[in-house]
Amino acid sequence: MKPKSPWRFLTLLVGAFVFLFPFYYMLIGSLQAEPDPSVKGAFPSPGNLTGKNYTEINAAIDLGRSLLNSGIFTGGVILGTLVFGVLTGYALARLQFRGRGAVFNLMLLVQVVPFQLLTIPLYVMIVRSYGLADSYLGMIAPFAINSTAVFVFRQYFLQLPQELFDAARIDGAGELNILWRVAIPLVKPALLTGVLLTFIGPWNEFLWPFLITKQQDLQPLAVSLSNYLTTVSARAANPFGAVLAGACVLAAPAVGLFIVFQRRFISSSLESGVKG
Repeated sequence: MKPKSPWRFLTLLVGAFVFLFPFYYMLIGSLQAEPDPSVKGAFPSPGNLTGKNYTEINAAIDLGRSLLNSGIFTGGVILGTLVFGVLTGYALARLQFRGRGAVFNLMLLVQVVPFQLLTIPLYVMIVRSYGLADSYLGMIAPFAINSTAVFVFRQYFLQLPQELFDAARIDGAGELNILWRVAIPLVKPALLTGVLLTFIGPWNEFLWPFLITKQQDLQPLAVSLSNYLTTVSARAANPFGAVLAGACVLAAPAVGLFIVFQRRFISSSLESGVKG
């Protein structure tokens, strides 16, 4: 067996350090009593470390409420993505209807349209036509269907053996029953992948919640941090550390989620559902 090259390990170590250093600097900066934006600030003395920045940012924007708003917004988007994505992906993969290919091609075309291009018509429709300003539904609605998740679900459903569906139809099962009892249990990795792919977008989303919400008790954490920067930070003792403390709180759930579920991306064998 050929031994591993130490240069390869060293290269990976350096790459990991470069990738993780911004996160380390963000954490250290959030704990500094006196801000030090220089490189030297990445290695502060123990006497310059404190947790007051977290207390200050919490008093200014209510971290708990902002996190709850981010959770409701993200949870609603994930729920819509799973429900509508699974239904649409199954239909595009397993149902035969006229124009199926055109619908799939149109869905792929939508992926290349930047969201900023749709912001004005969406704002007019959501706020003026539906009256959903300052509401969770108004924040969630434009993101409830994720074309990338639909594509992922469709590809997983296409891998399932046709014999499973034929057997279920012979037994008299309807399409929704087949989807719930046959297809979904075999594509659990796709569901988890859809959740992970969807989570990071709405959790860090700033533009749309900023436009749609004016009430502070409805704003997610990303918007609250922006408002803090433009209004309260000038009067703070250490605005640099307080903002980094809020950024750490915002990043923590996303980092934790990916650390816990990183090994679950590997798909299980789909052919195991077929017995000879």
